[in-house]
Amino acid sequence: MDFEHLIVSREGHIATVTFNRPTKANALHFDHLAEIETVSHSFRDDAETRVVIFTGAGKHFSSGADLTDSGAAYKVPMVQRRRRMRVGERAINAILDIDQITIAAWNGAAMGGGACITTACDFRIGADNCFMQYPEVDIGVNLMWQSLPLIVRLAGPARAKRLVAGGERVHARTLEAWGILDEVVALDDLLPKAREMAAFYASKPPIPAQMIKQSINRIAGALDRAIMHMDVDQNMLSGGTEDRDEAIRAYMDSSAGRFTGN
Repeated sequence: MDFEHLIVSREGHIATVTFNRPTKANALHFDHLAEIETVSHSFRDDAETRVVIFTGAGKHFSSGADLTDSGAAYKVPMVQRRRRMRVGERAINAILDIDQITIAAWNGAAMGGGACITTACDFRIGADNCFMQYPEVDIGVNLMWQSLPLIVRLAGPARAKRLVAGGERVHARTLEAWGILDEVVALDDLLPKAREMAAFYASKPPIPAQMIKQSINRIAGALDRAIMHMDVDQNMLSGGTEDRDEAIRAYMDSSAGRFTGN
């Protein structure tokens, strides 16, 4: 299977999916997200792979939404636009539904949608230069992709509010202290450590390991999709406000916004 924005490699029972837009800090647009959904689904019929590592080429895991994208994929009638805007949600749910153990080898930035991807994985190993930030609030919109429950479970309600409602940027050692990262290593050791963890889980009997993973995920996220099913509609609502325009202006100018609640 060939991809434009991903590199997929395999070694024994371990597959590595590398986001491959390094000149764009692995920013995500419609086609890239569709490929993530496709590759995640491809593991359903893969009996040999037992662990999947997700990582980013270049300096960053993923800087989130590609703000330089023309948005042509979304310039369609509203009924179709609403469906297409769920491509990120579909990508996240496809990662969550991977039977195999998943590990994020997290280098540099994981922002917005990139942070959503890391939280959708079973484990996260971070380079000592990594950081997380959800900038959505600062550009006047809510967090989508049904990903809010993922960070709440990892960090707890108060810290999730700091990250998502406050838009705080949090670095490696704090991410580890908050339970978001399982381990922090030097950048040069990131992939070797991820492969070491992958080899450990690949050595387990795959049927019970995968059943246990899926059961834990179902217990932890039993109500996620029921509660978050309209986050795209919330995004479309907040994206059409005057405050959204002001937030974009302030964000691009690095200035304070003046928000009215309209």
